[in-house]
Amino acid sequence: MPQADEKLTRSIEVDASPKNKPEAVDKIDGALGENSPFHHTHGFYVHGVSIETASLPEGWEERTNKVQDYMDENNIGWCVEAHDLAASKLIAYREKDISFVRTLLLEQLVNAQTLKDRIKMVQSDKSLKERALNWLTRIIEES
Repeated sequence: MPQADEKLTRSIEVDASPKNKPEAVDKIDGALGENSPFHHTHGFYVHGVSIETASLPEGWEERTNKVQDYMDENNIGWCVEAHDLAASKLIAYREKDISFVRTLLLEQLVNAQTLKDRIKMVQSDKSLKERALNWLTRIIEES
């Protein structure tokens, strides 16, 4: 989302999960992680994570967005689609995640009904899903 609100782009951390080499998570942290030379040079860092740490809606893999290096077409990444990301953040329910999703909704970068559908597709504890859906209902009513 190239025109995203500053509130959505201020994080200095990027989470990356190596799709074909999950064992490379530690190498990512070592080379690009917090307080690395990369971090000091570029002002942000990359945190290697296992994709299993996120509670994502069923079918998320088919909805990812391709990101390709314009200088080397062999460098390809796949970003989690915005509604899937927002659903995952609402399941996690950390303050920074709630704020992030609120901004996505207010800036109309995600659709509330689509987000509701995605939350229902997350394989997670029922109470976590209910909490996320209740929060979303409150935000919709406030708008």
